[in-house]
Amino acid sequence: MELDDAIDNYFQYLRVEKGASNDTILSYHYDLKEFFNALKKKNTDDFLPSDITDFVKIQSKKLLSPSTIVRRVSSTKNFYSFLEREHIISFSLGKVVAPKNIKKLPTCLSIEEVEALLEAPDQSKDDGQRDKAMLEVMYSSGLRVSELLALKMRNINFEKGIINIIGKGNKERKVPIGDYALEYLNQYIDKGRTHNKGKKSEYVFLNRYGKPLSRQYFFKQIKKYALKSGIKSDISPHTLRHCFATHLLENGAELRAVQEMLGHSNISTTQIYTNISTKRILNAYDLYTKRK
Repeated sequence: MELDDAIDNYFQYLRVEKGASNDTILSYHYDLKEFFNALKKKNTDDFLPSDITDFVKIQSKKLLSPSTIVRRVSSTKNFYSFLEREHIISFSLGKVVAPKNIKKLPTCLSIEEVEALLEAPDQSKDDGQRDKAMLEVMYSSGLRVSELLALKMRNINFEKGIINIIGKGNKERKVPIGDYALEYLNQYIDKGRTHNKGKKSEYVFLNRYGKPLSRQYFFKQIKKYALKSGIKSDISPHTLRHCFATHLLENGAELRAVQEMLGHSNISTTQIYTNISTKRILNAYDLYTKRK
């Protein structure tokens, strides 16, 4: 069977039988695309029991995070299991063990690299003003990508410089937004948010059709700006959240305070950043947000 046909059948199964959302389907689509491109598979006759092991070796050489590899392996194993149940392939991957999801130090850019990334958007264009504001807010407040894209106008207290976030598990937290980020956010809302004219969307960051941005689009934008900035590290939108936490700790912020701002339920999740933080300076947040 042609690979595209097999994938289409699988996605139809996920939608109808499993009730999978469009976001879940898109995530599976991306993972499977990466998997089959890496192994140069064209149809199901090319599938082998060794595919997972071969893929892990290829991905490990790219220095991807263990969590990314684990997710892609899990997506592919589920797909292969579906093909086996449908008698499209005759072998099982049940005994294949995915790599352990071990903790790895997150990618952290230097202050200079972050500033280069933040300066990359073309602010003479509406989309550039939007992207500039998004990058500034993410670095200033340490938001998750999903939280940034779901941000609504009513979540922002512009007078106090506070963002009200509904994070994982519907947990609410309040995070500060630095003056520098607030300036560019106001600039975007006043001048660059032209896609909202006449539509009154409650979401802050919109695409050209006045709709909320997708994770995939923002991921592509981050990659584009990293390339433009000459950043060689393999970064993602989540990298700015890592940089937020690391730079705060390097400048003296208390671990518990950073935990609260990140919305981590367990402080052990936050402690990974202490491994890449060395300097301790008082009044970290004020110093950090006034970098210029």
